[in-house]
Amino acid sequence: MVPGALVGAALLTAGACGGSTGTGASAADEEVEGDLSGTIRVDGSSTVAPLTTVAAQLFQGQNPNVRVTVGTSGTGGGFEKFCAGETDINDASRPIETDEKTDCEDNNIAYAQLQIANDGLSVVVNKDNDWAQCLTVAQLKKIWEPGSKVTNWNQVDSKFPDEKLELFGPGTDSGTFDYFTETINGEEGASRTDYSPSEDDNVTVQGVSGSKGGMGYFGLSYYEENKDDLKILKINDGDGCVEPTTETVQNGTYKPLSRPLFIYPKGSSLDKAEVEGFVDYYVENNADIAEKAQFVPLNSKQESTLNSEWNKLREQHTS
Repeated sequence: MVPGALVGAALLTAGACGGSTGTGASAADEEVEGDLSGTIRVDGSSTVAPLTTVAAQLFQGQNPNVRVTVGTSGTGGGFEKFCAGETDINDASRPIETDEKTDCEDNNIAYAQLQIANDGLSVVVNKDNDWAQCLTVAQLKKIWEPGSKVTNWNQVDSKFPDEKLELFGPGTDSGTFDYFTETINGEEGASRTDYSPSEDDNVTVQGVSGSKGGMGYFGLSYYEENKDDLKILKINDGDGCVEPTTETVQNGTYKPLSRPLFIYPKGSSLDKAEVEGFVDYYVENNADIAEKAQFVPLNSKQESTLNSEWNKLREQHTS
């Protein structure tokens, strides 16, 4: 997975892509299928952009006269546009903040906070690494922070062997890179530069699996696709070692490398049938979209909340 590989505003024109709406598709799904036209403006988080891109491609496959533009101004930059009334939907990798709420209120922008998926990162090492089972956040920072001189596993922990540490990971255009550096190093984009970067996670898999002292990081779902070739580490943020799994990402116990992902649709934009239809499709097919975009899907409680919040906004702003 390369969340955030989209840069700038991407104009999606998926003509041949299609997707099932799944069982239990609503009447609204059947009503809008193939009949909609217009442009839907989305901006915000580069991490959430791949989710919205997949949703847009599937939706446009059924509605070829709809265009969805997906910008990646970041969560904060996206909220600036959203609260100014410039976009229909904001992608967000965190909840809206107080000052952003105030901006929206001042401009009479009503919205719903819809958690659409979960994000979890995995830290992986070589299968032959029999010394590292769990690393602390402080140890990860020591390894990955800007200017780090850690080049051997025994510099991470004196109990570890004299084994060269070789690092692999996403490139600087990746939302995964932004998320990891902000969470571990305290600042988005802050990272040592003497590692092997790639926007292709398969390159990281090959690098780590080919080096006994290798380490890398990427989305949990990508580890699950390659778990026969890699070993995953538990992470200790001060409350003990926790292994990343679908369950620990969904319930938030895997910290700090897991988080909820959101979309914020604007209430007044639901007056446009194409926007209501798109968000309805996104909500209805959230699990399939998360799987295709290689994120962790919602659990049943999260999905129930999603449907409740979406229906509440739709009832308030559509007749």
